[in-house]
Amino acid sequence: MSEKKYVIGLDYGSDSARAVIVEALTGEEIASAVKHYPRWMEGKYCVPAKDQYRQHPQDYIDVMEYIIKESLAQAGPEVAKNVVGMSFDTTGSTPVFVNEEGVPLAMLPEFAENPNAMFVLWKDHTAVKEAAEINELAQKYKIDYTQYEGGIYSSEWVWAKALHVLRSDESVRKAAYSWIEHCDWMPALITGTQKPAEVVRSRCAAGHKAMWLEAWGGLPEEEFLTTLDPLLKGYRDRLYKDTYTSDVKVGHLTEEWAQRLGLSTEVAVGVGAFDCHMGAVGGEVTPNVLARAIGTSTCDIMIAPYEQIGDKLIAGICGQVDGSVIPGYVGLEAGQSAFGDLYAWFKRVIAWPLDNILANTTLVDAETRAKLIEETEAKIIPQLSEAAMQIPMEESTVLAVDWMNGRRTPDASQEVTGTIAGLKLGTDAPRIFRALVEATAFGSKAIVDRFAREGVLLEGIIGLGGVAKKSPFVMQTLADVLNMPIKVARTVETCAFGAAMFASVAAGVHQRVEDAQKAMGQGFEKEYTPNPERVKAYAAIYEKYAKLGAFTEQEKL
Repeated sequence: MSEKKYVIGLDYGSDSARAVIVEALTGEEIASAVKHYPRWMEGKYCVPAKDQYRQHPQDYIDVMEYIIKESLAQAGPEVAKNVVGMSFDTTGSTPVFVNEEGVPLAMLPEFAENPNAMFVLWKDHTAVKEAAEINELAQKYKIDYTQYEGGIYSSEWVWAKALHVLRSDESVRKAAYSWIEHCDWMPALITGTQKPAEVVRSRCAAGHKAMWLEAWGGLPEEEFLTTLDPLLKGYRDRLYKDTYTSDVKVGHLTEEWAQRLGLSTEVAVGVGAFDCHMGAVGGEVTPNVLARAIGTSTCDIMIAPYEQIGDKLIAGICGQVDGSVIPGYVGLEAGQSAFGDLYAWFKRVIAWPLDNILANTTLVDAETRAKLIEETEAKIIPQLSEAAMQIPMEESTVLAVDWMNGRRTPDASQEVTGTIAGLKLGTDAPRIFRALVEATAFGSKAIVDRFAREGVLLEGIIGLGGVAKKSPFVMQTLADVLNMPIKVARTVETCAFGAAMFASVAAGVHQRVEDAQKAMGQGFEKEYTPNPERVKAYAAIYEKYAKLGAFTEQEKL
């Protein structure tokens, strides 16, 4: 009998999910697998022009079965026999309406193709109006339920999304009994605890996105919700009062799911959380260090000691929640609604002739056309980065504001838009791209400055995710703009690795999350240090960025 114990970390991102199998005592990565959501990749149920992004629950199930089976096949039967725990992280806030049995409505035949019956992805901004109403009511209500969520409620969060769907779709409204976050649904599904009253709810999701606070008895009171809209009547009683940190065990795999996944019913399943929170743990975050998960968007996570935060309310961030990251600390969240998405947007703009002209040419055969388009599109960002790096700062006259997908922090607003200024007839694609990279760095500085202004001690920065590992140009620009060194975590899949660390605690292999980090952490592979000359130059440009942003917001450009 092997003495080794293995855990599985599952990370559900915007486009795909991945699993890693990790040896729980040493942190050795044994196997991994990734799969895109099939329906999502076809563009189903999404209307980008209306900021509507929905995902089908069957996608989540299908990819889970694939990535677990694939990673177990790589690892071998002895590993499968000795898997003791698994945990999930997901994007958030990504809720769905369920019936009395806790089944997402989209899993029912009559709602199978109804986007309103599906999970509303974090980046769905259809609920801007509802978020504004929540903020207006909260500011004049006897309790400001947004005060621990930065003082501004976002259209990316659950109550705004739920209300928007209820108002928009009578059929869903009549069939809905409650709602559940994606990070809560996955553990509930495979442990057989799907009924709303039985679901073990994530402290992370509830505190940061649902205005939950233990001190006021859980979720906002019924009077607040029904004042917001009578359609919310009864939902509070059909939801939850208690929440749990992610070191807690939800239960064990049911017989059905153990068979479907090729695992044992002894496998412990931990409480879920949002991807960036578990990613910070996987990236070995420590107190007063900002962990930045840098991908399509950014999510910035810190943990701070209770004595440092005290009764302080930090304005304009995405929440301060006891135990939302590591139990025993206050978890702080901020982030940018678009980071890598800005670069992807510009890539699509540049690639328009490829997709609309070259794709239809008759000068070459179809196979050659496809290869040309694929090769060219793959090289756009790397070539732009290389060219942009060569542009002297004094010749970089283009200025951009990074709000193409709204602003998450500081001071959430999904109504603001991006701006590009300083264009000339001599402006070329690399100069615009450089301005977009600088804009994402300036947006990052606005977050760091807000933490500093609010008295939060910041001693270091950790870079996580694809952009941090793949783009020296972006990371060096970020270090220069922030005037702080940035360490890049060695672990590739930091979110999945963080989930694996939590799984090891939920399964009883480690007593505390910090113990799991120490045993399983992979350290750092690189550090970017600021260039003093660029730091000074960027400080001046940042002032212009702030002015352009203020003008853009004021004039509603």
